[in-house]
Amino acid sequence: MQSSNISENTILEKSYTRADWQRGYESLYEEFDYWIDDIEGEIPPELQGTLFRNGPGLLDINGQPIHHPFDGDGMISRISFVNGRAHYRNRYVRTEEYIAEQKAGKILYRGAFGTQRPGGWLANFLDYKIKTIANTNVIYWGGKLLALWEATEPHRLDPYTLETLGKEYFNGALSTGQPFSAHPRLDRSCQQDNGAPCLVNFSIQPQLSTKITIFELNPAGEVIRKQAHKVPGFCFIHDFVITPNYCIFLQNPVTFNPIPMLLGIRSSGECIKFHLDRPTQIIVVPRNPKAGKEDIKILETQAGFIFHHVNAFEVGDEIVIDSICYDSLPEVEPKSDFRQVNFEANAPGKLWRFALQLQNGTVERKLIESRACEFPAINPANVGQQYRYLYIGATHAETGNAPLQAILKIDLDSGEKQLWSAAPRGFMGEPIFVPRPGGETEDDGWLLALVYDAAHHRSDVVILDARDLNKGALHLKHHIPYGLHGSFTPEVFVSP
Repeated sequence: MQSSNISENTILEKSYTRADWQRGYESLYEEFDYWIDDIEGEIPPELQGTLFRNGPGLLDINGQPIHHPFDGDGMISRISFVNGRAHYRNRYVRTEEYIAEQKAGKILYRGAFGTQRPGGWLANFLDYKIKTIANTNVIYWGGKLLALWEATEPHRLDPYTLETLGKEYFNGALSTGQPFSAHPRLDRSCQQDNGAPCLVNFSIQPQLSTKITIFELNPAGEVIRKQAHKVPGFCFIHDFVITPNYCIFLQNPVTFNPIPMLLGIRSSGECIKFHLDRPTQIIVVPRNPKAGKEDIKILETQAGFIFHHVNAFEVGDEIVIDSICYDSLPEVEPKSDFRQVNFEANAPGKLWRFALQLQNGTVERKLIESRACEFPAINPANVGQQYRYLYIGATHAETGNAPLQAILKIDLDSGEKQLWSAAPRGFMGEPIFVPRPGGETEDDGWLLALVYDAAHHRSDVVILDARDLNKGALHLKHHIPYGLHGSFTPEVFVSP
């Protein structure tokens, strides 16, 4: 474990080189299926199950570069742990658009975050079709493996072969083309279901006003509760949090001007404008309105821009929310190159706590961690509940902005922090917390994460003991392009 204590006055040397970081954004064209033999340390014998990861695996179509990584086709990686061994498999989600572009050998569709059809504005004029990429998250729930992308319905996959089986509509609860967010939350002891677990998710359909639909699914994967609400304005919401009684959404202060998109000049993502002078709205929705809870409440605070939350919990009439906040949202420019991003010029994400007083509508906020950080994880048993430990991707240095190269553990009770760093040539993805079977403490488990190793142009599956951040690693035969989100299930899936 590497740790650092750097004062604000220290002149920092970069913990990375741009060339190393850039190589993690090379496309992976091959699909693999093999047992992992190059192991550093050992795989804990109690670690049994499957880690699924999703992210943009193709950053070009037959040599034609896409404009933003969020426009890249979704590639699922599956790492199965069984009897002290590990097996790797990856496969692209066969969306209709992926199949068509691979057959044509060129870009055919506009992307949500900047990719345009070749041919200039005229080729994109009045083209409303946005490419479905299924690249943001992957979950196993109700016996189904689902690739999630928040702009449309999920794609169902075979958990053994990762073959794409089609789109999933949950027995008609989801309509054709209706979004299903990439950030579901698992309530492990739902009050409305006598303590049985349920999966809570949402969809956003923004226009002049925004429709928010909340879904709650039982362990069989059936939608057992569904409610829809309209809120004023255009909502750009990627993540949300739950407590036993509420779903909470933080609406970023943005507006959307569709005219440049309709004219073929800009993508939809390039038409979003962040307003620093406007407050963030906090939308609090009762999960069980029939129980006599109050109606939706909308509170306001200054939060900047938020992609991800850590967790939320209730203390009496107060709701506490921990979130990663940015001072602003960097705008995507039409002729920019995401591989040339200037980290030092961009405001970093920092960890803040918001305390909502529902009775008087006030919000108090407090900075928890000033180190640049993203992609938080906690013990899944504490989702929606008070918790002590959080883990988050972080920069190697305490100050400034840079790519994520470390995992930071924070003890919210004592304030103690631990840092495990892969710098200078390793680059960190989202950690996933896996509880140890029979573990008695909140931090008794493992952190699983993908780390891009620029020295060998490959990715490692890092296994950290969540108590002290001691490491083991599985060295893959290749790299995995920087991904987004994933999940772990105790089910083991290995191809025959």
